[in-house]
Amino acid sequence: MQVNFAGAETWLHKVNPSLKLCILIALCFVALFIHDSNYMMNVTIGVLLLLLCFSGHSIKRMLLLFIPFCFIFISTSSAMIFFGKGETLWFEWGLISITEESFMRGVLVGFRALLFAALGLTFSLTTRPVNLFYSLMQQIKLKPKYAYSFMAALRLIPIMMEEFQMIRNAMKVRGFERGTGIKAIYFKMKAYSIPLLSGSIRRAHRIAVAMEAKRFTDTRERTYYYEYGFSKKDQGFILYFTLVLLAGFYLAAHFPILPR
Repeated sequence: MQVNFAGAETWLHKVNPSLKLCILIALCFVALFIHDSNYMMNVTIGVLLLLLCFSGHSIKRMLLLFIPFCFIFISTSSAMIFFGKGETLWFEWGLISITEESFMRGVLVGFRALLFAALGLTFSLTTRPVNLFYSLMQQIKLKPKYAYSFMAALRLIPIMMEEFQMIRNAMKVRGFERGTGIKAIYFKMKAYSIPLLSGSIRRAHRIAVAMEAKRFTDTRERTYYYEYGFSKKDQGFILYFTLVLLAGFYLAAHFPILPR
């Protein structure tokens, strides 16, 4: 079973995957120390513009992907806004108490969650797993036996999903899906888990033998089919986020949208 989720290739896809991973993780740590709602909102908008314009996917698909993150934004911010504490009271009704301080903290937490989602989507939608592991081996010096093991595991996921579907169809044909109750649930779990587990053990053993025969455990220098380095696109990637941080700080200081 193959799932096609490919989009058009942009310059973001050509940025060094290891550099991209390090920069985005660093931005997540930076976001934890931002306590200005205007600054957080400006940085989030900058990341969203990059994602929407250069992810290679249509706006319709991106909006569909952001539906669950919008719910996270609303839930996290509303919980802080409605039940927070502060001195400047705006509205109070029963347990609900909205103050200026709780509103600002709620907006800050909501935009922080939205920023994490945007950074994660930026990386996942513009980075192929094979390219990432090849880059980690070459730039971060990740051991090949770990990198190729992860790549093999990713390749096995569609195979396991297809095998699960085959077992499910076979059980439906034989009438085993009709049972109800605790015994039926236990029987179904055993009927699914034992074939999947035994098949996974056999495949894992074959992969381990193949990797040992190809000397993936050897510590000597290896050659790679795909070679990755650094280019001007990497410099543009770093420059963009530097400008986003600086411009976001300037706009938050001189042109704030939310009350300070």
